[in-house]
Amino acid sequence: MVDQLPYLAQYLPILIFLGIALALSSAFVFLPMGVARLTGAHNPNAEKLSEYECGFPAFEDPRSQFDVRFYLVAILFIIFDLEAAFLFPWAVSLHESGWAGWTTMMIFLAELIIGFIYAWKKGALDWE
Repeated sequence: MVDQLPYLAQYLPILIFLGIALALSSAFVFLPMGVARLTGAHNPNAEKLSEYECGFPAFEDPRSQFDVRFYLVAILFIIFDLEAAFLFPWAVSLHESGWAGWTTMMIFLAELIIGFIYAWKKGALDWE
């Protein structure tokens, strides 16, 4: 047991780090709640306890149906946003990739433009 003490002493900085992390995370969670109770900001009423999402009050029925166009616009936004994010690393490494990289990206952009035109013609980007 005495021979293991030097090995266990190596874990002391980790334990100190974990203790500080636990103390700070507890302070970040519980200190604002305590300050709110002491200053009177904790005053629950019906208006504060109501749900609020997307700029309008929540529906009465949680299983109400949304228009499918909402999801379609969201998916199209994600697709075109992520596709545009591929342009930045390509632009940085264009010197190394040469003509093969340029040609591949032009084919990729052509497919993206064709998809955008298709979504536009189908009316997927129109909102009423």
